[in-house]
Amino acid sequence: MVEGEIKLLGTWPSPFAIRVKMVLQQKGLSYEYLEDDLLNKSELLLKHNPIYKKVPVLIHGDRAICESLVILQYIDENWSKTGLPVLPVDPYERAIARFWAIYVDDKLVTSFIGILKATTEEAKAEKIADTHAALELLEGAFKKCSAGKDFFGGDSIGYIDVTLGSCLAWIKAAERISGAKLLDETKVPLLMEWVNRFLATDCAKRTLPDVERVEKYGRDLQVTRWNVVPAK
Repeated sequence: MVEGEIKLLGTWPSPFAIRVKMVLQQKGLSYEYLEDDLLNKSELLLKHNPIYKKVPVLIHGDRAICESLVILQYIDENWSKTGLPVLPVDPYERAIARFWAIYVDDKLVTSFIGILKATTEEAKAEKIADTHAALELLEGAFKKCSAGKDFFGGDSIGYIDVTLGSCLAWIKAAERISGAKLLDETKVPLLMEWVNRFLATDCAKRTLPDVERVEKYGRDLQVTRWNVVPAK
C-alpha cells in the first residue's frame, strides 16, 4: 500500500467526483478536497490528468488515479481492510457490478444529460424515452443484484449503489427542468424504494448536492450551450 496523504480534485456538481467522495467516506478515509474550475483548469489538474484534463483525480502520495470507476476500484483494493467493501469478493459478482456501473455512465448519464442538451422537443422526447428504458433495465439489475436486500451491494452500499446514487441530484434536477417524470414508481417500484433508502443514508446526506443548486447549474449550462459538462 502506498503511504501518503489523499487529495481529491473535483467540481461540486460532478456526480463522478461525488461517487469518489462517497467511497472515501464509506472507507472512513481522511482526504483533502480541492475544487477545480473547468473553465480555468488548475495546473494541478493539468499535471495529474494531462490526457483527459478532467476531474475527478485522486492523488495518493505521489500517484494520480483518473476516471471515477477506476478510482473507486483503486480505493477498494488499496484499503481493502478499511471500512466497508465496495466491490463484491466473488469474481463473477464483481464482474456484474462493473458491468452495471459502466452501464450507468454509458447509457443512463448520457440519456438524462441528453434531455437537458436537447434543442428540439423531438430530441428531448427521445432522450426521455432512453432514460426510462435505462432505468427500467436498472430495476431488473437491482432485483437480481440485491437478492431481496436493501442495496445493489446487498446489506450495505456497494459499487453500483454509489455509481447510480451519485446521479440522483442530477436526475431530479433533469425532472424539474424538463417537466418529465423520470423516476416513476409505477414503472420502477423497486428502484424507487432503493432511491428512498439511499437518500436516507449518511453517505447520501453528506455528499449529494442540493437539487435546486444543481437545477440552477443545469439551466445555466443550457444558456451557455454546455461549454462545461460534468466530468467523468
